[in-house]
Amino acid sequence: MSEKEKVNVDLSSASRLLHPMHTVLVSCIGKAGKPNIITLAWAMPTSINPPLVAISIAPRRYSHALIEETKEFVVNIPTMEILRETLFCGRRSGRDLDKFKEAGLTPAPAKKVKPPIIKECVAHLECRLHSQFTIGDHTIFIGEIVEAYVEKEAFTELYNLEKARMIFHIGGDEFATLEPKVFKPKL
Repeated sequence: MSEKEKVNVDLSSASRLLHPMHTVLVSCIGKAGKPNIITLAWAMPTSINPPLVAISIAPRRYSHALIEETKEFVVNIPTMEILRETLFCGRRSGRDLDKFKEAGLTPAPAKKVKPPIIKECVAHLECRLHSQFTIGDHTIFIGEIVEAYVEKEAFTELYNLEKARMIFHIGGDEFATLEPKVFKPKL
């Protein structure tokens, strides 16, 4: 195999070397009862027992304050069918408008937490705040998953990639989805 040239990446863009990243819509609600949505590509599972998920949000974001107030959030999994709405929710602030209404998304009652789920999403992880950490210019919120559900035809033990065309953020306004071709390497 020939050696390929490697170039330096500015450290302010180094996190993009981890992209594409699975994109999620996090719904939250403040004590005043106004729900909000934030689009995030910085989300990941962190524990199986107990089931924990981490999301990373800058303190200046409106959703940051809402999660701190109520200590609950829902990680909703959008698909390519609502890509435009997902991008909209990432570009506008909920301080100024009702993202559910403006994006044409439907809030529906969650099963165990106060923030609503986003009905158009394929799956939902309802979370109660387990812990939070200020790391650099972001806060990592660790949520304990208290309820999880998904559209039946989209998931058994794994996602059916033909039914659940999930969104992956490449950078800026660019997104991709996974091809429904699965590779199982032989070792």
